[in-house]
Amino acid sequence: MISLIIGNRGSGKTKKLIDCVNETAKNSKGNVVCVEKGDILRFDVSSSVRLINTEEYGINGADAYYGFLSGICAGNYDVTDIFADATFKIIGKDFDIAADFIERVSALAEESNVRFTFTLSCDESDLPDKVFRYAGKF
Repeated sequence: MISLIIGNRGSGKTKKLIDCVNETAKNSKGNVVCVEKGDILRFDVSSSVRLINTEEYGINGADAYYGFLSGICAGNYDVTDIFADATFKIIGKDFDIAADFIERVSALAEESNVRFTFTLSCDESDLPDKVFRYAGKF
């Protein structure tokens, strides 16, 4: 399952994501992962959450990001949830590429039984309709 937190810059997406991460960490029977570009969330998420900075691994672009997320799922079968902030800063702000990326991650979510939540900094109307076939709005 994929959920999207959509809104323009300054609309509270990251705050909502932090709240979701911390609430999920309290209730999860497995591991919770939070992926970000940079290290701005390190003081905001629970210490039980695995916080990963994509800059430390040189992750840029949708293909690299998909491979990275696949590796997290493959490397630890106890991951229940992956939260990702600043998606467009990692994959680039191309809405068609984002739609294809969401489609690929949707298949990964089904295969791995991991729930994904992404923040997308844009208007909902900017996204192609097919995004919402694979992901629900949060």
